[in-house]
Amino acid sequence: MDKNTIIGFVLIALVLIGFSWYSQPSAEQIEAQRKEDSIAAVMKENAIKKQQAEAEARKAKADSVAKGDTTSLFFSALNGTNQEVVLKNDKVELTFDTKGGTISKALIKNFEDRDNNMGVILFDQKTQQMNFMLAGKQDNIITQDLYFTPSNISDSTVTMTAQAGNGGSIVLDYRLGQDYLLHFSLTANGLAGAFAPNYKEMDIEWNDLARQQEKGFTFENRYTSVTYKEKLGGTDYLNETAEKIDEKIEETLDWVAFKNQFFSAALIAKDDFRGGSLLTSIPQEKGSGFLKQFNAKLKTAFDPTGAQPSEFEMYIGPNDFRLIKDVEQQSEFGKDLDLEQLVNLGWWLVRWINRWFTIYVFDWLTSWGFSMGIVLILITLLLKVITFPMVKKSYMSSAKMRVLKPKLDEATKEYDKPEDAMKKQQAMMQMYSQYGVSPLGGCLPMLIQFPIWMAMFFFVPNAIQLRRESFLWIDDLSTYDPIIEWGTNIWGIGDHLSLTCILFCVSNVLYSYMTMRQQKDQMVGQQAEQMKMMQWMMYLMPVMFFFMFNDYSSGLNFYYFISLFFSAAIMWTLRKTTNDEKLLAILEAKYKENKNNPSKKQSGLAARLAAMQKQAEEMQKQRMNQKR
Repeated sequence: MDKNTIIGFVLIALVLIGFSWYSQPSAEQIEAQRKEDSIAAVMKENAIKKQQAEAEARKAKADSVAKGDTTSLFFSALNGTNQEVVLKNDKVELTFDTKGGTISKALIKNFEDRDNNMGVILFDQKTQQMNFMLAGKQDNIITQDLYFTPSNISDSTVTMTAQAGNGGSIVLDYRLGQDYLLHFSLTANGLAGAFAPNYKEMDIEWNDLARQQEKGFTFENRYTSVTYKEKLGGTDYLNETAEKIDEKIEETLDWVAFKNQFFSAALIAKDDFRGGSLLTSIPQEKGSGFLKQFNAKLKTAFDPTGAQPSEFEMYIGPNDFRLIKDVEQQSEFGKDLDLEQLVNLGWWLVRWINRWFTIYVFDWLTSWGFSMGIVLILITLLLKVITFPMVKKSYMSSAKMRVLKPKLDEATKEYDKPEDAMKKQQAMMQMYSQYGVSPLGGCLPMLIQFPIWMAMFFFVPNAIQLRRESFLWIDDLSTYDPIIEWGTNIWGIGDHLSLTCILFCVSNVLYSYMTMRQQKDQMVGQQAEQMKMMQWMMYLMPVMFFFMFNDYSSGLNFYYFISLFFSAAIMWTLRKTTNDEKLLAILEAKYKENKNNPSKKQSGLAARLAAMQKQAEEMQKQRMNQKR
């Protein structure tokens, strides 16, 4: 591997460092987080405010009844008793509360929670509320304030009805599918006179305090966000680290999701969410048990006559690419929802690699019953086999430059002055051309391998199949594997040391040492001096990687460790199996062939450098003639 290989690694480091820096909260955001009250205090305060608002609403309703206003329509529904109704299948268990008539708790089955209990509670009535608001002529109808009567109850269906004083009603009809998709609708019956003739839309407010589901707060928080799908575009999300309050989305939306690293709740509207939606994401403090506070204020179509219900669907389940693709087929709205975008597979090129290669290979290997750690090793081996021809080409380019080094030193020793740098470079390129050597031979292979590294950077942390999977000393491949932990957070390190991160960084140092030794054998003149600076950068990279990856999933660190181990083994094998004398003999034969064919022109970089040198000499002559 040559200088271009090193440049490739440096570019990787810069991209990863930039990504990490971009993902870090600013000083203002950190200070804002410190000023946040505890979650318990916030919840208590919200509960008090809610009780006060309910008391005021009841008083206002009582006053309106005394006056005989139309706002007394739902006064009887303002009082009642809480009753829970459960819809369930083999995948989820959804609890509905008659107060408000909406979901109060979502339990995703077949997955362990953070405390190793079976079943993940995505949200409950203390942390999540969904409210439908209708603007009447005299007053608003707010479903959260109403008590509903359940009917048509089974494991998969329930109908919630809030009766109005005039015989009309608000009806919420729910139907749970066979997997993770909930179908439901809202219908206003006999209430057309309560709304203005031109009233055609309702307001929806959806709040959630996203629970911490995994051990690693920082890492999970990085992948927790409000995500949405534009009707005429792709998906987007609010910044995961910055506080966003009432961020206005002008585009019409198909769905909005409150997304954790491995689980999501997505609300889908048949008639879209109108432009002007307001989305909020507020990061929470580490140790609170919560990641972010989410809020969505949405508008969608509403028919006051009741002839056309407002229809919705909710996906409540794991962020599994294949599974979401299958569940999406159960949608009854006929939309291209792209819900699988909830699984972050990276930028467009990286996503394409993960979508059409990594996922297929991963699924194929897991189908054989291998543990997830073995799957990561086999994927690494497969990628090394695929890229081996390019790696070998890169190595052979370096090897040719190494065996030619004595000849290059001899041929360019007269160009040691700084002003002769162009001539020296031209002479080197000419010799490389004569011997059939391309100094850029290692550049393309590294550019091809870089997207693969980045593809795994995005794929591994988002692969729910690694969640709670153990391997060797690693308890959970989806989060960090602490060799030691302490209670105090240290800037840049956190509160632990991850063993796989240490192995990755140490292997990176050793691999850098191997490549630097190889580079020394092929550097000529000033290149050797430049290599000293490059050497410090190469040794500094693992240190930077440690601060970046100590919080990352052990599965990703393990993959990079194994990848570097195999790369070092391949380099060592190629070095041991390369006969420098035979290689030099082949180059000498190529040199004689080119020498006997003087009409052969230089090509590539050598030709461009020769043209640049000639142009520089002509410009120098013109300046000298002008002075005369």
